[in-house]
Amino acid sequence: MVLSPLVYAMFFHVCWAVFLYSLLTIVRAPVIWGLDTKSGKIAKQRILEPRISANLSNQFEWPLLFYTCCILIIISGAARDDVQLGLAWVFVIGRVIHSGVQILTSNIRLRGAVFTINFLAVFAMWVRLVLGV
Repeated sequence: MVLSPLVYAMFFHVCWAVFLYSLLTIVRAPVIWGLDTKSGKIAKQRILEPRISANLSNQFEWPLLFYTCCILIIISGAARDDVQLGLAWVFVIGRVIHSGVQILTSNIRLRGAVFTINFLAVFAMWVRLVLGV
């Protein structure tokens, strides 16, 4: 069976979600297991927990429209469209960058700019699909 190249972009995003779930588990584990250090290193990492959690939730909002569009592209037989494939990878790489910005910084403007790129990539995919470009 030959998979559409879009499946690899979708799979990468799935792997990214798995990574974020793992990261969230690692950050939450010390509290759940009752571990504490006198150095305060664990407490400092706790600031990341709500950011990781919020970003993980974001992975199931706009990406839903990405997956839907990818599936429709594959079903329509247009899966070999290099522009669609490029837009898919712009979206997926943008999601990784968005995660980094959201988890590691408080820069809402940068986060909004990265989201806009993600948003426009998926919207462009939909426009190309609907117009049959």
